[in-house]
Amino acid sequence: MTQPLAGRRIGVLIESLYIPSEISAYLTEFPALGAKVDLLTRLWGAPSAKFSSDPNGLDANGKPNPVETIDVNIDFDHVELENYSAIIMCANYPSVRLRYYQAPQQPSDAPAVKFFARAMENPRIVKGALCHGLWILTPRPDLLHGRRVTGHEVLRADIINAGGIITASDTNVVVDVDLVTGHSKDEVHLFIQAIADRIVNMKTIYPK
Repeated sequence: MTQPLAGRRIGVLIESLYIPSEISAYLTEFPALGAKVDLLTRLWGAPSAKFSSDPNGLDANGKPNPVETIDVNIDFDHVELENYSAIIMCANYPSVRLRYYQAPQQPSDAPAVKFFARAMENPRIVKGALCHGLWILTPRPDLLHGRRVTGHEVLRADIINAGGIITASDTNVVVDVDLVTGHSKDEVHLFIQAIADRIVNMKTIYPK
């Protein structure tokens, strides 16, 4: 099996209320293509953190889906951003939780917002935001203005107010140069493939 992403590293920003099937897809499909996946978060000085998933409705028997947990031990403030070929903001509400900031700071000063903004400013890094993920970027409208994107209906007003251009797509995945966005968790597999394709394309633009 060919591994077009051999030697590449993918960073996924995560917090509580993540969607297990989405994270599982990243941890399975990117390595199958040869890439290493790091789950990144804000650890607040702790060596690790345990996050809980979103129950996300009822199972086939009408009972709440069980809550899953995941341990994360990499703080995004302690990594070399340039070592990553892609940085992804996962779906659902981790983006909201990671936007936490302490007064008198501003929302754009939240560490995760600043981290993702740094990735946006580096055209060699592919950026991905699925579903509600672009909430990590709406505090920085200067970086979203004029970009063609998609996302969940819940955050589309925020995207428009930040100057983003909501763009229709037959696949519900939109690629704008180094920024890949997807409508919801249901598009995760197409989203992964689009990011992988962009990374391969970046190899030809930036071979080193």
